[in-house]
This record gives sequence, structure tokens and C-alpha cells, in this order.
Amino acid sequence: MNLPNLLTLLRLLLIPCYLWAFYGVESPHKILALSVLLFAGLTDVLDGYLARTYKLETYTGQLLDPLADKLMMVSVLFTLLTSGRLPWVVAALLVFRDLAMIAGAAFFYFQGKRAVPKANWWGKITTCFYYIGISFCILAWPTPTAGEMVLWFTVGLSYVTTVIYVRSMKIIPVRRRVY
Repeated sequence: MNLPNLLTLLRLLLIPCYLWAFYGVESPHKILALSVLLFAGLTDVLDGYLARTYKLETYTGQLLDPLADKLMMVSVLFTLLTSGRLPWVVAALLVFRDLAMIAGAAFFYFQGKRAVPKANWWGKITTCFYYIGISFCILAWPTPTAGEMVLWFTVGLSYVTTVIYVRSMKIIPVRRRVY
């Protein structure tokens, strides 16, 4: 188990910590929950950097990293929905987009192929706006609806980003490992 994979496992363990910090700590601004979320985001950036820079990419990491990201995102959206800080339509549109991407990846996987998008900055920009909107929602700052407005923008941006990714994808055959 290499360091990037350990960071991904840490991110999975941070999900219950985030849930406890959100629900278990009495505070209207949920600063501890946001701190856990931002730390998880930092581990995501760090594990990706280490894996690419030092050629530590593994099959396990390729499976666990997006799983950790999606589970954290669903946990955050769930807490914001149940606390009334986010309308269900925004959360549903964000989850639907991710489910569609997972379904597309699974479709190619079961055909023995892999969809590889060209790296671009749109995904990183979308992620930044996502974190800004989520931060505003968690903190209920600067106004209770500011985060919702940023997340509506993020929804639109995420769908544009998805179109850009899909148009830039290469479909390549994958050699299957035999165990």
C-alpha cells in the first residue's frame, strides 16, 4: 500500500468524522465540519499529485480515489439537504451528473475499454466553485442563500465541463488482469 492509497483511505475514514462534526457539534456555522471537509480535499489533491509525480498510480487507487470523492460528496450533500441548507434540486442535479459519468465509465469497462478524457482546467475550476459553494452553505455565510447561488452556478458549470470532457475523450482498450 503506497502513500497516495493511504491518503485515499484516510479520506474514506474522514467521511464519518465529517458527519459527526456536522451533526454532533452544536453550531450554526459548522466550522469543524468544514475543516474536516477541507482537509479531505487537501488529501485528495496531495494523493493525486504524489501518484502522478512519483509514478505511484495503482489500479487500487484508480478505483478507490473516485469512490472516496463521490462518497464524500454524497455525505456533504446529504447533510446540507437534511439541515435545510440546500434545495434538493441542486443536490439531485449534481448527483445525477456523477451517476451518469459512473454509468458511462462502467459501460466502457464492461466492453473492455476505458474512456480517457484529456486533462483540462474546467474540472479544476468546477471543483473550486463546488468547494466555495459548499463552504458557504456549511457556514451559512455570507448569507444563508449565498452558497445555494454559487452551487446553482456550479451545476451549470459542471454540465458544461462534462460536455467538454466527453468531447475530448479517447476510448482505449484495456488489458484485463488475471488473478
